[in-house]
Amino acid sequence: MATETNKKAAPAAKAAPKAAAKVPAAPQSSASLARAAAKEAAHGFRRKMVGKVVKDKMNKTVVVECVNARRDPLYGKYVRSKTRYKAHDETNQFKVGDHVEIQEHRPISRDKRFIVVRLVKKFVEE
Repeated sequence: MATETNKKAAPAAKAAPKAAAKVPAAPQSSASLARAAAKEAAHGFRRKMVGKVVKDKMNKTVVVECVNARRDPLYGKYVRSKTRYKAHDETNQFKVGDHVEIQEHRPISRDKRFIVVRLVKKFVEE
């Protein structure tokens, strides 16, 4: 019986030093950066891209067109390629012409694999 109580007491003794070794709270900006880094590490690498909203007719969804420029291996000229992604916009706040940043996400629907993270530049009609 005495050995069982010693075994039960040993894990509690090991857990106590971990709790005592807490780091003092950092400023809010550092804490939010640490939280974001931890969240990103938990989900692995998620692509972030900047593109222009080309359609906003759907509910809670926008179509974002991202333009990539790469060099042609033979001729050396830059070739632009456009890719359209459907991204989740929870509040329907982004309109056609806005430049937004999108990030990979778990599948939300059949076509939606991205969410809108932030507004880069608001479209201003002159």
